[in-house]
Amino acid sequence: MDSSDIFTLCDRVRQTSFELHQYLRHGHLEKVYENGLASRLRKMDLRVEQQHPLKVYDQDNTVLGDYLADLLVEEQLVVELKACAALTSEHVAQLLGYLRSARMEHGLLINFGAPKLQIRKYILSETNI
Repeated sequence: MDSSDIFTLCDRVRQTSFELHQYLRHGHLEKVYENGLASRLRKMDLRVEQQHPLKVYDQDNTVLGDYLADLLVEEQLVVELKACAALTSEHVAQLLGYLRSARMEHGLLINFGAPKLQIRKYILSETNI
C-alpha cells in the first residue's frame, strides 16, 4: 500500500467513525463502538480484524509478547478505540508504544466517549521506530 492509499484508508475510517458516532452518540462501552466500526468497514469490503495480536519485538528482534489491536484494517492501520471523557497523553503513549514495538507505521486513536468525536492520526517513520 503506497502513502496515498493509506491516507485514503484513514479518511474512510475517519468518515465511518464520524457516521457511527452521529448514530450512536456517546455513552456506550468501547466494545460496542469496536463492533460497530468493524461491521461498517467490512461492509465497505475492507479487511478488518478485531483484537488482532501484533507481535511486540525487543531491539534484537526477540518476540516479547503480543499486543491486541482493537482493529487492524487492511493489515496496515492500527486503530485504538476509547470510550472516555477525553483522550489523554497516556492514550497517545499507548498507541505510539504499540506502533513502535510492533513495527507498524500508521495508527488512529479514536475516542467515541465524548460528545464530540475525537480522532488523532499518528505516523512512525522507520527513523522514529
